[in-house]
Amino acid sequence: MRMTDRTIELDCGKLTPTFPQRLAAGLAPLTSLFRGFRNRMEINTLHDLSDAQLRDIGLSRADLTSAFLASTFFEDPSEHLTRSARNRWRLSLFRSHEQ
Repeated sequence: MRMTDRTIELDCGKLTPTFPQRLAAGLAPLTSLFRGFRNRMEINTLHDLSDAQLRDIGLSRADLTSAFLASTFFEDPSEHLTRSARNRWRLSLFRSHEQ
């Protein structure tokens, strides 16, 4: 038998996760829920800003209300606000190029 006929199969593709990795994966849903709750509380504080201050960060009062209405309690409403601000910024760029 030649040396090239014998092969050794190494199972390097399957790595078992370590305890910290398993713990992080198990706590990920709880962390996500906490982050969504914290962001929801921060968005509530945005209601204290004036319309001019909201406009400076690319938002309006309607955006704040629609962020809460568009997301359930377990979803993060900040994603909706980020989308709204980016869309308003893109629209303003488009309008400035038209003139």
